[in-house]
Amino acid sequence: MTKQWVTVIVVIASLCAARFGFTASDDSFYKGKTIRLIVAFSAGGGYDAYSRTIGRHLSKYIPGNPAIVVENMTGAGGIIHANFMYQAKPDGLIIGNNAGGLILQQIMGAKGIEFDGKKFEFLGAPGSDHHVCTLSKASGVTSMEKWFAAKEPVKFGGVGPGGGASDNARVLQAALGLPIKVIDGYKGTADIRLAAESGELAGACFAWESFKTTWRKGLESGDFNVIVQARLLRAPILSLPAHQSRAFNCCARLSPTYSKILNSSRKQRRRASIFNTFREKRPTPSFRACSKSSRRLLRK
Repeated sequence: MTKQWVTVIVVIASLCAARFGFTASDDSFYKGKTIRLIVAFSAGGGYDAYSRTIGRHLSKYIPGNPAIVVENMTGAGGIIHANFMYQAKPDGLIIGNNAGGLILQQIMGAKGIEFDGKKFEFLGAPGSDHHVCTLSKASGVTSMEKWFAAKEPVKFGGVGPGGGASDNARVLQAALGLPIKVIDGYKGTADIRLAAESGELAGACFAWESFKTTWRKGLESGDFNVIVQARLLRAPILSLPAHQSRAFNCCARLSPTYSKILNSSRKQRRRASIFNTFREKRPTPSFRACSKSSRRLLRK
């Protein structure tokens, strides 16, 4: 659980999906209806890519085969989306894709939060992420040594506290004393990428799984380089230094608390067909093919 909490920033939550009086065998409930899959961040980023790939296939696994429509609801680092999800009518027709770190923002009393994370029904996560920091060649930072020696703080983009891009950079700054300035307010990693390409930012820290797909062109051209992995243990995906420190250990100790909060919120009445879909289904060949196709499109 420690590894997953530190590395996973994507959480799919359906508000009260298991509260309804229908069962998984009730094929008529979703027939002719539309499920909204709402993403907390802007189009073109990792969350958006995950959601649109899942949205193309989800319908066939839900009894009644409802239509799936993917939408984006950005702002305040995902808080606007989470507040909307909490206040939305619990009719089983809305799924949200947001950052799991927002739960800790609630615990720490962040401003603007109007939701109670214990009352969401968590369905699952599209993947387990490995967080890295990527900097542009134009920034002049091509190694940890040059980063430590930077005379000015290196500008990183973020969506806001609770989002991986913001939290990862701040943890590295506190743990290692790296010169970093986090500029929050971007609506997603796609917007951060555009700002980095224009020279507004030096780079960003978030999931390698998102970087390698949505920033592939810059990585392949050498305009952007991965400098460090921001995780407790070295991941096999890249030959890069993985820095362990007191700050990371603190994050690791928080994970059992996070797990307990989620487990305490899970109702015993998990009969909703959509919940069972996420729990029981495995990626099919067509889903894998679609995922590869999505990655090819994003590389262009």
